[in-house]
Amino acid sequence: MTPTVRRQVLNRRQVLAGAVATGLELVAPAVVRAQPQALKIAVLLPRSGYLAKAGQSCHRGALVATKVLGNFNYRVDLVHADIESNPDTARTLAEQVINEGAQCVVGAFDSASTLAIAQVCEQRQIPLVVNIAWAPQLTEQGYQFVVRNFPSGGTVLSNGLAQIKDLIAATNIKPKTAIFIHANDSFGTAQRQTLDKVFPTAGLPFRLVKSIAYDPKAQDLSVEVTKIRGHNPDVVLAVPRAADAIKLVRDMVRQHFQPMAIIAPGALGLFDEEFYQALGPLADYHIAMLPWAKENAGLTRALAAAFKVDQPNLRFAVECFNVGFTFEALLIAADAFRRAGSANGRELMAALKSTDLADHVMIGPAISFDQKGQNSRIPSACIQNRHRTPTVVLPLDVATMAPVLPQPPWLGRS
Repeated sequence: MTPTVRRQVLNRRQVLAGAVATGLELVAPAVVRAQPQALKIAVLLPRSGYLAKAGQSCHRGALVATKVLGNFNYRVDLVHADIESNPDTARTLAEQVINEGAQCVVGAFDSASTLAIAQVCEQRQIPLVVNIAWAPQLTEQGYQFVVRNFPSGGTVLSNGLAQIKDLIAATNIKPKTAIFIHANDSFGTAQRQTLDKVFPTAGLPFRLVKSIAYDPKAQDLSVEVTKIRGHNPDVVLAVPRAADAIKLVRDMVRQHFQPMAIIAPGALGLFDEEFYQALGPLADYHIAMLPWAKENAGLTRALAAAFKVDQPNLRFAVECFNVGFTFEALLIAADAFRRAGSANGRELMAALKSTDLADHVMIGPAISFDQKGQNSRIPSACIQNRHRTPTVVLPLDVATMAPVLPQPPWLGRS
């Protein structure tokens, strides 16, 4: 079956355009014709397959972006395609959308698929703006037509460990030991390998006693939690997806194991809506260290307001990671196009490499890229679940609540 490609066009003054277009042609035809046409961007995301949930969340960010970008006088023509959580499909679709006139590509959440798209974009000299993808290779293999406004998995994990030191200082807990638990798939194994490298020099005040792998297809994690209990660590470090995190907490509660903290130093599973719905009050007080949205920034407020209108049954506070990074990728492309005044691949790429965007959504300084095309200045925040809502508790300059540790006992929560 041929994957579906859908087009969404942004006209920043849709309501007024029809009424005044003829008048503008008569009054100032030369000025109107001199305006550059909208940048045609193909948004390639895994909206079906095993990554569908994350891909659909990113897709919602792309859909709402058209309205917000239009309000800020950016002009884009979006083409949406489902890569079906499959790198081969991603490669085929990248060729297809470029053949159909895409002048820039944004995507693709999954590292393997993003690498496949990057190879096509490099051959065709079409810029790729990565919204989310962890693999270091994206900016370490010499691609000339790739920029990534997202940290590598190793950077996220290193930043997360640094945040743990600040968290310990802020809460005055005194953990002495920790266990690391991870899936035995490629992502979990890569995170364990990175942790093995960076933990010895992270300067944390506790020992990493053991790493425990689990099968994400398992019905429960009772065996793994029994192993954790045997070591009785103060802190459990984890890099779970939502389904794994649910199983982990449920088995800890069943076995009456109460750590000071469950911390994800670089994973998304602890603040997923599925996690909250399955666990209720047991989902609170867990912590993740990740890049996050600047709640009080003007552009973030504009994006959140538009998201609420478009998705009244969903919460921006929960979706802002996927939505925010996807929106920023489109913002970066639109800003480069406006500065370049051209959609030519080389000229657009030169403008992308000179990006300096101070007004954006995610925490951190102005968006810019090094010679490899990497934004290396994206920090992580400390996110704690409070009242089933992911809440920034560190760093202090962007926090909206103070962190609470050790976490309250399982029993008695309401």
